[in-house]
Amino acid sequence: MITHSTDLVLFSGNSNKPLAEAIAKELNMNLAGLEVGHFSDGETSVHITNSIRGRDVFIIQSTSNPVNENLMELLVIIDAARRASAGRITAVIPYFGYARQDRKAKPRDPITAKLVADIITSAGADRLLSVDLHAPQIQGFFDIPVDHLVGNPILCEYFEKYADDNFVVVSPDIGSVGRARNVATKLNVPMAIIDKRRPKANQVEILNIIGDVKGKTCLLVDDMVDTAGTLCFGAEALHNAGVEKIYACCTHPVLSGPAIERIKNSYIDKLVVLDTIELPEEKKIDKIEVLSVAHLLAKAIKFVYSDKQMADIYQD
Repeated sequence: MITHSTDLVLFSGNSNKPLAEAIAKELNMNLAGLEVGHFSDGETSVHITNSIRGRDVFIIQSTSNPVNENLMELLVIIDAARRASAGRITAVIPYFGYARQDRKAKPRDPITAKLVADIITSAGADRLLSVDLHAPQIQGFFDIPVDHLVGNPILCEYFEKYADDNFVVVSPDIGSVGRARNVATKLNVPMAIIDKRRPKANQVEILNIIGDVKGKTCLLVDDMVDTAGTLCFGAEALHNAGVEKIYACCTHPVLSGPAIERIKNSYIDKLVVLDTIELPEEKKIDKIEVLSVAHLLAKAIKFVYSDKQMADIYQD
């Protein structure tokens, strides 16, 4: 049975310590004592250093690269908290990995998003708090409550200063139309769509641009940037269509493989990302600007802890 305690406890795994520390600072508290290490064979070792019996525990851990290690670390921390008699355990996963396989695209495919959801639930999490799941229906893969936050308000606030009569929001593919439409509506500007096809994973072929972009300033909107193929090929298509300035934004800067080199050599003038994934020093380039989700996540944690409705979280 889940109990609600007067004590809130924040734990952080190793995936994004700076974000966890920023959240703790927003909440005017310290991260709780947690020792996370490895045995000599690589197995994850966890020890909670203080009593958390009956307390409301929030575990902050993105399942970003190294994905399997960070996911396993999260599961072991959840299990340790459950066995330490935590009153309620909330997994705060700013970036939820394994989300791209959310359906059977072809025969004999796994649905890894559902698999990971089941594993997190089985480990002992009582609820999930995440930002911009790759597909909203992933919320339904969990048999526990899910609070799904969106990063668009943070990004829209940043781009408000650019949103004039010459500004167009662009969806880099059909799958991102809903997300781009929300940004365009918030900024009160028109929208365009890039029609693409993907011959195979991490390869992109641009087919057409739907909308008026010639001579405009464009903002490409996506939920994540992995190898940056979609974004950079989209920027090239916009450049060839006569766009004067190209910005891009996303919630999750996965930035794997050739992503950084592609962005460096692309027509993108600036890529604005959120810190759901910690960027190592080698990925911090002049073209990339990082905004923080710490305030949003801290506010969400307070709402969950005090049983407030999440619908009010974006109101000042």
